[in-house]
Amino acid sequence: MELNADFQKRAVVHSDREDWIPSPMKGVDRRMLDRIGDEVARATTIVRYAPGSAFSAHSHAGGEEFLVLDGVFQDEHGDFPTGTYVRNPPTTSHTPSAAEGATILVKLWQFDPNDRHQMSVDTTRQDPQWISEGRSEIPLFEDERERVRIELWEPEQAISQDHKGFEALVLEGSFTEGGEMFEKNSWLRLPAGMPLDATAGPDGARLWIKSDHLAVPPTAPNL
Repeated sequence: MELNADFQKRAVVHSDREDWIPSPMKGVDRRMLDRIGDEVARATTIVRYAPGSAFSAHSHAGGEEFLVLDGVFQDEHGDFPTGTYVRNPPTTSHTPSAAEGATILVKLWQFDPNDRHQMSVDTTRQDPQWISEGRSEIPLFEDERERVRIELWEPEQAISQDHKGFEALVLEGSFTEGGEMFEKNSWLRLPAGMPLDATAGPDGARLWIKSDHLAVPPTAPNL
């Protein structure tokens, strides 16, 4: 399966307008943002766990990162409430569940194969750091391949940025880019070299952002 698989093009999904698609596990549904592959895939997905649902135990040969959008996501390593960002690098494993339900943004098979840095951050307990006028951030992860953070844009603030790939999911508020409005749970991906030129909405915006991660063309899992 291929969805938004041309990483040289701008890609948009207003996920709240999309239907939920059942996964192979009962009670676990998905809204796909981009994908190369079938059940084992390089993928970016919003996943919804119904109360009491669980996924089978599995390992992450290609790594997994996720941000909890709603509810409490769980595994044998602990409980991860709304706002928690987690990186599970290649070779890690877990048995995910959600006793009371949860929704997460998850990215699979997008790690450096040699990355072994496992981490979690409760973004609700972090103070934003000033970047520039009308713009601040909560840093989450950075290496030579990518930078991940939560950004906060003040109302009506114009935002410009050069990058080697840009990806954002709206957590709160809104922004406009390319003449298009992005509201909560809308997703935007820009290819390397296409500058970001956006304006925050009247209530500002809180965004999950990853950038500089598309300098090398993405590939599917080598199985």
